[in-house]
Amino acid sequence: MRPEVTLARLGAEDFERFSGIAVLPAQEVFCGTVAEAFAEDPARFDLHGIHTEGTPVGLFKIDRAYRYNIAICTPGALGLRAFMIDAAHQRRGIASAAVRAMPVHLATEYPGHRHVELTVNHVNGAARACYLNGGFVDTGADWREGRAGPQDLLRMTLR
Repeated sequence: MRPEVTLARLGAEDFERFSGIAVLPAQEVFCGTVAEAFAEDPARFDLHGIHTEGTPVGLFKIDRAYRYNIAICTPGALGLRAFMIDAAHQRRGIASAAVRAMPVHLATEYPGHRHVELTVNHVNGAARACYLNGGFVDTGADWREGRAGPQDLLRMTLR
């Protein structure tokens, strides 16, 4: 049975509710921490929470100026960053369900955008599989400047 998830935009006032979310230590290099996500400049980044049964279980950032850091991305594409699911809630299908919910959620939140893109580290096979199973496609482009090594550029069309 697939878990039901809801996605919702977050504000600074949501930090306390999400502050307990933590990924495994080895995953932090790929997604960072909740505190780092909430510290980002709201003029560029929006935070979105992932809930299951009303409980916060994860979050992600949308980078509205993705092209400034990821030169190989499609002009005008949103950037998905810092996607994380709390370690206690991993391996239950929540991440995949959240990714499958993104096209409708992001199209509603960002009606002027047609695509969301992300880079995923070559060695992060579980995340790559999650994104591909959720509807992202591999563009075939490599981003060689990732903080944890080379990454694949993946794209999803928004509905």
